[in-house]
Amino acid sequence: MKYLIYLLPLLIFIVVSSVRELNEGALGTRSNPVKIYFTPSVDAKRISFNAKELTDFLEKETGYYYITAVPASFVAVVEAFGSGKADIASINTFSYLMANYKYGTEARLRIVRDGDETSYRGQIITRVDSGIDNLSEIDGRKMAYVDPSSTSGYILPKALLDRNDIHPGETAFAMRHDNVVTMVYQKQVDAGATYSAPPDPETGEILDARMRVLKQFPDVAEKIKIIGYTERIPNDPWVFRKDMPEKMKDKIVEAILKYVKTPAGAKALYDIYDIRGLIKTVDSDYDGLRALLKKENISFEKILKKK
Repeated sequence: MKYLIYLLPLLIFIVVSSVRELNEGALGTRSNPVKIYFTPSVDAKRISFNAKELTDFLEKETGYYYITAVPASFVAVVEAFGSGKADIASINTFSYLMANYKYGTEARLRIVRDGDETSYRGQIITRVDSGIDNLSEIDGRKMAYVDPSSTSGYILPKALLDRNDIHPGETAFAMRHDNVVTMVYQKQVDAGATYSAPPDPETGEILDARMRVLKQFPDVAEKIKIIGYTERIPNDPWVFRKDMPEKMKDKIVEAILKYVKTPAGAKALYDIYDIRGLIKTVDSDYDGLRALLKKENISFEKILKKK
């Protein structure tokens, strides 16, 4: 018995040490941080710089550790959930539907744009001097899209043209919305598809994709016009890995919502994706888009063939 008394502190130490070692491998620890992915719809450096402020805030609020990544394509973000590389992602709408279908990811937050907009549209743009005044005149011309998995930058604009029997002669994927605007501005293509947003209600300032190249091309609003719009699309969600612990999801969601209500958080969010806030959302909020894609006979398999 006396030997057990002498050994008891050692046994307690071993048990405590074993529990600590297990905890060190748990999600959210330094050795296994929560992995947040961002859709590469804008410059990766711009995203990474502002994402650091977000993760610093989340670490203080939740006690978890985080790392961020910006993959090369929209589909790469989706596949990161399948390979276990992503736990959370700020993702575009169609990519969410794909990730939910393939890997059960869950939409928990949805972005809000200027004017409390919780949905948006795609738009088709061209230069004022292109000789194109309506969609039908794109037929046979050069067209730029964003990414095969971009809802506003390819899927719905392409469906809009197909419905009207309009077929560009050449197409290119520019991978980012600002790249599409630049290609149209520089006359590399005749028309392009990007996300749309209404002008600032007070100043009239443009807030659609043309805004992203204003510093480079101050006259972009005068040189590039909009000639068509798609149906409305639920705003892009922030999604979570299906098997992440529910309490962890709730804690992170509340921390993100708290962050975007701070001046620094609001600025960082706007600097990343030109958005004003976040609201809670659920998967059923995207059922309308699912129905639209089904009506248009647009499947994940068809989109992936474009990659």
